[in-house]
Amino acid sequence: MPEGRPFIGILLMLGAGLCFAALDATSKYLVQIFPVPMLVWSRYTLHMLLMVIFLAPSMRTRLIATKRPLALTVRALLLVGTTGFSFVAYSTIPLAEGTAFLFVTPLIVVILASWLLKESVTPARWVAIIAGFAGVLLIARPGGALTTQGIFFMSLAAICYAVYQIQTRQLSASENTVTMLFYTALVGTVSMSLTAPLYWHGISPDWLQALLIASLGIYGGTGHLLMTRAFRHAPASILSPFLYVQLIWAMMLGWLFYDNLPDLYSVTGMLVIAVSSLSIALSERNAKLKLARAAADRDTAY
Repeated sequence: MPEGRPFIGILLMLGAGLCFAALDATSKYLVQIFPVPMLVWSRYTLHMLLMVIFLAPSMRTRLIATKRPLALTVRALLLVGTTGFSFVAYSTIPLAEGTAFLFVTPLIVVILASWLLKESVTPARWVAIIAGFAGVLLIARPGGALTTQGIFFMSLAAICYAVYQIQTRQLSASENTVTMLFYTALVGTVSMSLTAPLYWHGISPDWLQALLIASLGIYGGTGHLLMTRAFRHAPASILSPFLYVQLIWAMMLGWLFYDNLPDLYSVTGMLVIAVSSLSIALSERNAKLKLARAAADRDTAY
């Protein structure tokens, strides 16, 4: 249960969004120079080392204890795919538009959950889904800032991330959150290390590039850690709106470092996607509250 300090949770969530936006901004620069798999390897290896240094001494074997290692491995590979595909996409599209494109994930989750988990979808949710994809069309319109390659790879990233979230929903009831986070870092490190001969051609970064490459893991690991801590201080219903502040961070970093600012159509599309995704999150929260109240009423009746 959250500890009841929502202001702390909000600050942590804002920090997490800034870390993720910085991760994307840094990767956008680095993919112009280095192979994407090498950057993905760096992102997860540094992430894993941070967890080993700061969490392993206190958690010990609990850090890797799980009854479902295969499911956690598949889930981790989906996040690795999300990272790789988004890195490729950011090489050709602006930060803000790419970030907004990835925020359609909650809409895809609802569609997949209705198919894979047989969850019902209310008419209001279908309206939110249609509106959200209309926002995507505004961003991905002909003549806009997105390239065909960027749209393709960001779509793959969004699909991977949606399935990842479905699996997270299924596993969270039985698995420790920190253990799931560690498995993503561990599997990302191992999988990218095993494939190193396919992409490593002796490219040597200079000291500044090496620092930027190392920062990928720091941004990713710190961002996930801050987000995990945020949910300890406040419920998702309070924190959900602040997830979308990452769009603002992305616009600021895109403007500062790449001189990119989305036009009016793209900004409108971003707002539509954010509102649609947020309405989905709030409707799910309300549905859970109704189920909890109904269960409490039944217990009281007996």
